[in-house]
Amino acid sequence: MTSATEIGNAADAAQPARGPRRPRQVLGWVLRNVVWIWLVALVLGFGLFSQFFLSVMNLQNILVQATVLGLLALAVALPLLVGEIDLSLPANLGFSSAIGAWLYASVGGPWWITMLAGVAVATLIGWFNGLCITRLRMVSLIQTLSMMIVLQGALLALTQGKTITNLDDGYIWIGSATLDGWPVMPVIFVLALLAMSVLLRRTVLGRSIYAVGGNVLASHAAGIRVHRIKIICYALAGFLAGVAGYLLASWQIAITSNQGASYLLYAIAAPIIGGVSVFGGRGSVLGILGGVLLLTVIQVGLAITNVPSFYVGMIGGVMIFIAVAIDAIRVRFFVQ
Repeated sequence: MTSATEIGNAADAAQPARGPRRPRQVLGWVLRNVVWIWLVALVLGFGLFSQFFLSVMNLQNILVQATVLGLLALAVALPLLVGEIDLSLPANLGFSSAIGAWLYASVGGPWWITMLAGVAVATLIGWFNGLCITRLRMVSLIQTLSMMIVLQGALLALTQGKTITNLDDGYIWIGSATLDGWPVMPVIFVLALLAMSVLLRRTVLGRSIYAVGGNVLASHAAGIRVHRIKIICYALAGFLAGVAGYLLASWQIAITSNQGASYLLYAIAAPIIGGVSVFGGRGSVLGILGGVLLLTVIQVGLAITNVPSFYVGMIGGVMIFIAVAIDAIRVRFFVQ
């Protein structure tokens, strides 16, 4: 029989083996939740510099600004999850919203029909991008960059360099509507988050998206129709960009000749900061939400603390660099 002393010695000998695991577990937790750690630190920091930052009014402002960026971030995340990228989404946002406004001004009819027409155009553009990348085997970075330039030029031609302001009251209602003092527009973002979460975690399509992004060859071998999955992702991304375009136009009560151009940097940064891997196959809706809130808090906080606007872009670039570095560390950590 084994004595109590031997058992105690064996237990003591096992303790050092478990010791090194704790720092590794802590590091893993930090890497998985770094966006929320940043967010809490920035909220507390900006709150110390300005009492207005933590006010209810500013919280509502953050939620409204996060809505358009959030929908674009969800759109950008879909191609990223399958190992691709779409740089044309912010330009798609601007062009599709201008199409809806132009149809309303030229053809007339109910505002919601022209709005749906704009969203349909955005979805079609996304589908076309996916078709070019899969069937014609075009590099997604170059193809979507060229599409971005085309759409920016088309928007400029459509607006003739002017700002479209003759929008129907129904068209702009949701941009200013409130319920008990709270804006209604962020509700659409919440619904989009829930829908995306269900899609990615509870459906065959969602599991296929992660599989394709994780390993294309293995997905082919498993019978997954990789090209179809990528086309669906690009079409869904276009749809989300179209909805974001409508919301932005409704909120601004206007459509400018460079509508959506300022969102490119942050729309790409938000999902990457939130943990969506640039290599594909990894990422969560909760992380994307964290990235969107983090970037929105930075923009609003820097504006409230009177930081010059040109520093905001520089800080956004630094944030992307840090996010990609953390993503590389995260991949190396979990692979090991």
